[in-house]
Amino acid sequence: MAYAPDTTKYLVHLGLHTEGVVDKPDVIGAIFGQTEGLLGDEMDLRDLQRTGRLGRIDVQIVSSKGETTGEILITSSLDRIETAILAAALETIDRVGPCLAHVNVDTIEDIRVSKRRQIIERAKELLFEKFDETELNSDELMDLVRENVRIEKLTFIGVGDEKSPAGPHVLDSDAIIVVEGRADVINLLRFGIKNAIAVEGTNIPDIVIDLCEKKTTTAFFDGDRGGELILRELMQVADLDYVAICPKEKSVEDLSRKEILRSLRNKVPIEFIRSQSQDKSGLSDFIDEIRNTFENEIQEMNPQDENNSSTLTPAPETGNIRLPKALEVHVSEIIGKNRCRFLSLEYEKIEEFSLEDLDNSWNIIDERAKGFLIDGKVNQQVLDRAAQKGFSFIVANDFTGIIKRPVTIKLIRAG
Repeated sequence: MAYAPDTTKYLVHLGLHTEGVVDKPDVIGAIFGQTEGLLGDEMDLRDLQRTGRLGRIDVQIVSSKGETTGEILITSSLDRIETAILAAALETIDRVGPCLAHVNVDTIEDIRVSKRRQIIERAKELLFEKFDETELNSDELMDLVRENVRIEKLTFIGVGDEKSPAGPHVLDSDAIIVVEGRADVINLLRFGIKNAIAVEGTNIPDIVIDLCEKKTTTAFFDGDRGGELILRELMQVADLDYVAICPKEKSVEDLSRKEILRSLRNKVPIEFIRSQSQDKSGLSDFIDEIRNTFENEIQEMNPQDENNSSTLTPAPETGNIRLPKALEVHVSEIIGKNRCRFLSLEYEKIEEFSLEDLDNSWNIIDERAKGFLIDGKVNQQVLDRAAQKGFSFIVANDFTGIIKRPVTIKLIRAG
């Protein structure tokens, strides 16, 4: 079957069986006649063909022993949802001419996938056959092969038509990354991240919701309005743990390795997103605030850090924020007494422990606690525990060995 260049997005395969002998014109007449007005003017088959959004209808049938069987092929440039609706409408055809008929959708093929495979294979041939004047060095060749292998490991998880593109380690990993589309999963695979799964729209698949309940989940969407809308939907229907903030107006599929790792390493606990966004004018403003803070810290990185692949997150100065007056009373009651006091966002006392009991206190802290004051030093381990709890501030005598600081936590020196 030949495809018109403007209708090569999807190919709908439908099986046909009639209880009698019919010809191709009878089948085509039944398709147009029995779907007319069924889906409204915007989905009228004749109008769709006239505007090039629907291709030629190809009917391949044979008649034997008083029955007719065959296949109907229709090319579509509509989106996935519209194509699925159209295919479902064709299944309502129950007569062809005077004969009872049964029409079922066999498959809906994404023609672009097969075209991409052809392009990749042809491109590899051209690399070796048509570039006689240059040659690939061994490193470039290994990178090319390695990238092809990673992309070929893309899988699809789910049941029926609701299958989500995913990396090969999604089912086996304890943690997953939820992204927007197939291209995002491929870009993460390109850099060795194999536990991502795509939602492909605001209608979150059941498999994604189920995996979010079982695994530690980080949402990582594009830095635009569409990404925010999907995040809002996911926050309502799925059990998230973290949100990774993508650079503004950038797509995950276009990010470099450094940008991806920076975003993932500076992920924000979902509890903090929920609590803080309620106090702002909206989720978008709060995410912008986090993003701006993060980008400002990136600009303050040393030049050698920017070029060092092992140093992908800044180690900013800590503890330079001025002590709020509301905390001064707590400081005077704690400092010098080897105590640790947990506070609410309004700086109200929640609980208090001795420094010896700090390690055991994390699992029993009241959920209202959003920060703490400690008569001692805070290291990276304590900071990581605070980030996991969604804390927004820490007050301490000093901060030592801080390599990576979440942008959502304020570090305040008591002195």
